[in-house]
Amino acid sequence: MAEKLIIIGAGGHGRALLELLRDLAGQGGGPEPVGFVDSLPRLPEVLGLPVLGDEAVLPGLRAAGISLACVAIGAAPVRAAIAARLGALGFTLPPLLHPSVIRAGSAKVAAGAVVLPRVVLGAAVRVGRLAIVNTGAILEHDTEIGALAHVGPGAVLPGGVRVGEGALIGAGAACRPQVAIGAGASIGVGAAVIADVPAGAVVAGVPARPLG
Repeated sequence: MAEKLIIIGAGGHGRALLELLRDLAGQGGGPEPVGFVDSLPRLPEVLGLPVLGDEAVLPGLRAAGISLACVAIGAAPVRAAIAARLGALGFTLPPLLHPSVIRAGSAKVAAGAVVLPRVVLGAAVRVGRLAIVNTGAILEHDTEIGALAHVGPGAVLPGGVRVGEGALIGAGAACRPQVAIGAGASIGVGAAVIADVPAGAVVAGVPARPLG
């Protein structure tokens, strides 16, 4: 019998995670989603899965034997805070990978990370805790994604790219090999990163340049 799991966040990312879990179940694996928990519940259900309430329901769910959770919140600081509260209640945050992911045997995905459909994880790739690798992104050999970072849909990170904690790589962005992107940096949609990006910087364009 599959372990039961709660999805924290009933917005767009929560819907994407629900579909990921259903696709895993269709392949005969993965935990069973039993409901959403949302800080501002607006609907009784989302895509047929009940919205159980806000975080006040979590202790009761844990006492009822539900041991797994995933955090479907885009903002990295919020994601980190919720994960800490879940950990304090005794929930485990497993890594979740869509069955269509192409994953090298040496690639590692840490607890709480989410890897969405058609992502490529090359040799010795490392995806950090609570990171998000969105649909169709390509992470080539030896690339490292820091905790809480978010790699947007269709981004291309060739060999040896290092993405710092909480950094955001916009949809369709691409990097030179061996580039380092600092913690908390933001890379614009479609940007071409040809040099290291300092922590906290915001860059965009082709080639990518600082904004502001």
